Amino acid sequence: MDPSRIRWVGKMKLIVGLGNPGRRYRDTRHNVGYMVLAELARRTGASSAKKKFHGEVVETRLGSQRVTLLSPTTYMNRSGSSVQAAQAFYKLPLEDILIVCDDLNLAAGRLRLRRGGSAGGQKGLADIINKLGDEAVPRLRIGIGSPPEGWDGADYVLGSFTRQEREEVDPAIQRAADAASDWVALGIDECMNRHN
Repeated sequence: MDPSRIRWVGKMKLIVGLGNPGRRYRDTRHNVGYMVLAELARRTGASSAKKKFHGEVVETRLGSQRVTLLSPTTYMNRSGSSVQAAQAFYKLPLEDILIVCDDLNLAAGRLRLRRGGSAGGQKGLADIINKLGDEAVPRLRIGIGSPPEGWDGADYVLGSFTRQEREEVDPAIQRAADAASDWVALGIDECMNRHN
């Protein structure tokens, strides 16, 4: 067996998809992180979610790797308490956590992976960084495009995708699920090489 695969077996990874709970927000731009986790759960045939860590948790496997999918239900701007609770429970180093979130500074459908850095204006990510006390948490951003001129940013991210935007974002959700799977199997550097 390839030694690089042995290194991953038995360890647990946490993938966190950011969004807002409830029917009102289900198909909004801000919930693209939830959408990626739903796709990962679908692909793996995961069992139904359990309520834990101020969120919904799905335990599954990607290949030979145990993975927990966490969708915080604290609302976007308070996502940090959910991630902090899960990180403390599983005693995970930050490099074993991947945050999946929207980014209105990226063109719709574009992906950007980073091993750490600032929140870049994403308030859910900012709260996570604040609660964890460190910027060195990997993140996968999915572009949702910028608000049209005259639009308030908050109204834009809480609005639903247009039909044209869905044509760009739906394939991006699939690619983001691929990227998250590659992060689990290959690590952040190889994942960035493949998907940025």
